[in-house]
Order: sequence, then C-alpha cells, then structure tokens
Amino acid sequence: MNYEEITLRQEVSRRGGGIEIDLSTLGHEGHRMSAYQNYLGGGMLGSICSDCTKHGWEEDDDLIEIAEGLRMYFHSLTNPDDSEWEGMSYEQRQNMPRSAY
Repeated sequence: MNYEEITLRQEVSRRGGGIEIDLSTLGHEGHRMSAYQNYLGGGMLGSICSDCTKHGWEEDDDLIEIAEGLRMYFHSLTNPDDSEWEGMSYEQRQNMPRSAY
C-alpha cells in the first residue's frame, strides 16, 4: 500500500512522532487512522501504537490489517536502513513499552 498518497500529516524524529492517514479511499469514508511512537528517554523509543476515528475499529479485521501495515510503515520511517537512531527490528520494537510513565 502506498501510504504517502493518503497521508494527512506526518512527523518523524529520533524522539518518535506519528503519522495520520485518510481511510476514505480504503472503504472507510470520513475516517482517519494514526500510528504513533513515544520517546521513552535515554535515546530509546517505545512500541508503535495505532488509533482510529471509527468506533470499535479493533473489531474490524480490515482496519486491524491496515493498522498493522501503517505501524510497519512508520517503523520504516523511524528506522531507515542507514539509521543512526535505532537498530531494532519491527518485532523487537513492538516488545518495547508504549510509554515510560
């Protein structure tokens, strides 16, 4: 999936950030989804989380799949191949806590 075409906003830094996409072209008119990552401190980033404006999205297999893909895409933005920031695989990243608090 080409997330760049449906990205509404994006902020990526070595301290995490987030991305928000428009779900209208994916069959969920008027809804948005985001993936975000918190800074844990000490140069470490937490796991990548998702949220959606559609109530009960966690029960929708299509939206669950889109969320997983968006989290993986965001991971690729925060961990490019030549990254000096992080060196974790997506699976290792998802084992990190969401927040330091």
